[in-house]
Amino acid sequence: MNVSVNDIKNGMTIMVDGAPCVIQEFSHVKPGKGAAFVKMKLKNLKTGSITEVSFNSGTKVDRAHVTKSPMQYLYASGDNFVFMDTNTYEQIEIASSVLGEDTKFLKENLEILIDFYEGEIIGITLPEKIEFEVVETEPAVKGNTANNAMKDATLETGYKVKVPLFIETGEKIIISTKDGKYSSRA
Repeated sequence: MNVSVNDIKNGMTIMVDGAPCVIQEFSHVKPGKGAAFVKMKLKNLKTGSITEVSFNSGTKVDRAHVTKSPMQYLYASGDNFVFMDTNTYEQIEIASSVLGEDTKFLKENLEILIDFYEGEIIGITLPEKIEFEVVETEPAVKGNTANNAMKDATLETGYKVKVPLFIETGEKIIISTKDGKYSSRA
């Protein structure tokens, strides 16, 4: 199915040079001289590489038919991560090389979407925000009230993140999976 580049949205999957790509961001550019065009930042779903491309306004591109299946993360087994289909209870293993940086956000029983393209697993879609427990952080230093003062914290998955000084060990916090940063207390 073809779609005009004027009708695209962030998160849409399209085919570029024979590979499925997800649109991370785009902008319509109208220069003073010449025709308008659309500039896109794309993530190749097979290789994980990020590229920027431009299309003339009105150009048609093919949509990539990526199916998403709801699954639950169970556990890590060596370099593989085990997921269970929430409908059929069938389990599948996905190599860490396919998941990339998303592995730092995986915790037991987390509900995610697994992305399939032509029957092949090409990645996962995490929730936008995930709740984690802080397992280690330094106590706040009294009197250190500089604007936006941050300290290191280790989460239950081993991921290290900067948090505000008032966060204590054992607290639950919300992390944004888009940028991997502290969002708020849970």
